[in-house]
Amino acid sequence: MAKQALLLVNLGSPASTQVADVRRYLNQFLMDPNVIDLPWPLRRLLVSLILARRPAQSAHAYSSIWWPEGSPLVVLSQRLKEAVEQSWQCGVVDLAMRYGEPSIERVLLRLAGQGVEDVVFAPLYPQFAQSTTTTAVEEARRVVRRHGLTLRLQVLPPFYDEPLYLQALADSARPYLEQGYDHLLLSFHGLPERHIERSDPSGKHCLKNPDCCQRACGEVLASCYRAQCMRTAEGLARAAGLEAGRWSVGFQSRLGRAKWIEPYTESRLDELAAAGVEKLLVMCPAFVADCIETLEEIGDRGRERFLAAGGKELVLVPCLNDHPAWVRALTELVSRVPRES
Repeated sequence: MAKQALLLVNLGSPASTQVADVRRYLNQFLMDPNVIDLPWPLRRLLVSLILARRPAQSAHAYSSIWWPEGSPLVVLSQRLKEAVEQSWQCGVVDLAMRYGEPSIERVLLRLAGQGVEDVVFAPLYPQFAQSTTTTAVEEARRVVRRHGLTLRLQVLPPFYDEPLYLQALADSARPYLEQGYDHLLLSFHGLPERHIERSDPSGKHCLKNPDCCQRACGEVLASCYRAQCMRTAEGLARAAGLEAGRWSVGFQSRLGRAKWIEPYTESRLDELAAAGVEKLLVMCPAFVADCIETLEEIGDRGRERFLAAGGKELVLVPCLNDHPAWVRALTELVSRVPRES
């Protein structure tokens, strides 16, 4: 039997909070054509303009949430990897990042050197997007081609509506839900609308009418990030027994002037405070590990915005991280990925 490995893959992080390391990370991230989908000369010009100021701002933000052990996202992903190692019995378990270190290239080369032939490649993104799932898989396949590796990749598909994942979300949130709250906001990472429209295989469904996500099915649903986010929200509401009217959805992390998918989390924070919500819970189901987008963008700046708008308390519900229910769910999900004979 071929020697197997499980490779968990997350987005990545700067090596440190130094401006030079943040600039290097942002350059790699933003120059990915799956992230900024402009022709190379325009992308290079835009990214160069962004890098003139943003690294210093981002370095300050990273400094505010950095742990003694390093980047929260990397540390938490490593803890998840170690927990899954205890329950996945099919071979080696390893961890890579799409940007930064440990890189997909370095880890795949290491696995190949250990005699691994089959790799269950698990992008830790519940919902599909070209800027997350596609770019991670493309990078892995590029590495295999470039180095002539004999590795066979079996990819974990998006698991946005998997009952195991939804139940893990509900289990992880339960202690916070039981403490009492006025409203739960499910804040997903945003995408430019053009990414959604470009991913629509029909070219005539996504964002063409107000209820397009509710009616999405088949190939459209399989490639529509926003529709999958809505399915996750609805599934979590059922799994956790959330009351209608006490939860809603927002999309965060806008960058640039392009139109991004709505509703915007920033606007929802203002609207909920204005509507009399005093204690607001916020979950971020597009992320499986806490990171700058959850800890700083929501936990710090989002809280400040909600309080300034009249709210009394914003509680950030931690991501799944290495919660036991998530470890069990992920182990089961990767065990279902078909292996090549």
